[in-house]
Amino acid sequence: MLSKFEQVQKQWGGTSDVIDHWLMSRQQLLIDYCKLAGLPPFEKNNRQLPTLSQLQLFSQELVDYISEGHFKIYDMVMARWNAIGYSPTEDISTLYHRITQTTDPLLNFTEKYDEFDEADEMPDFDQDLSEVGELMELRFALEDSLIELISESLACPPGA
Repeated sequence: MLSKFEQVQKQWGGTSDVIDHWLMSRQQLLIDYCKLAGLPPFEKNNRQLPTLSQLQLFSQELVDYISEGHFKIYDMVMARWNAIGYSPTEDISTLYHRITQTTDPLLNFTEKYDEFDEADEMPDFDQDLSEVGELMELRFALEDSLIELISESLACPPGA
């Protein structure tokens, strides 16, 4: 996921303040996921369950990323489009719908572990975290496709 992120950042970073903001939010989420999962460069020799604070940090980042995508990013895109008279295409609408289909499964993870206590056992944690990683990867791929479709329209200055 990190190498794919670097490719996307090189390709689309700097083309729009909206896209830059989106990618910065994604980068922080990826860092926190890698820390939680013990993935390089945060790999641990003796992997243990996360601490309560690590789990809460990641869960909050995930909720923030999802919320920001649905509200702030979408609002920024719509404001820019309204300023230039652009309307979303059917492909854009379809991609956005597919992105929203990943929201509930991702939020289910945060809800499941919201009541986590460090004394609790989490027999499904590794499987759940792996599924979250797969969902994030799918969501990011869909978002990348959406970025590709909307980047040209966002590169236009408002009112152009």
